[in-house]
Amino acid sequence: MSAGPAVDPRGPRFAAILTTIVLAVVLVTQWWPLLAIQTVVFAIGAFVGLKPAPYSIVYRTLVAPRLGPTDEREDAAPLRFAQAVGFVFALVGTIGFALDLAPLGIVATAFALFAAFLNAAFDFCLGCEMFLLIKRFSPARASS
Repeated sequence: MSAGPAVDPRGPRFAAILTTIVLAVVLVTQWWPLLAIQTVVFAIGAFVGLKPAPYSIVYRTLVAPRLGPTDEREDAAPLRFAQAVGFVFALVGTIGFALDLAPLGIVATAFALFAAFLNAAFDFCLGCEMFLLIKRFSPARASS
């Protein structure tokens, strides 16, 4: 069961690179409005879809045409789940920084940064792996 059409796996990795940069800047500056914007980016990817997500649009319009086509495809469902996990951490971080609870903001942002960096640097999507584990051990799977 897929959450949408399969996607070019280079797109999510590109998005992870941009996300890593944004989250690193937030961690250094603790400027919560930038984290709030990243939270919206995560929300669009998770709850609206990957295609209309801002980093996906940048990838499709500016990067993909320069790379050429690929036959490689990836299921969108784990990627959307990963975006939802990023959304939760970014939202908690935004709230932490906005309410002057810097330790909460720092820890939540650091967790999101760690996951984004794993994907950007090593092509390892932690949220995607969580999705697959949850799916594997969910009771619904036993009945199918």
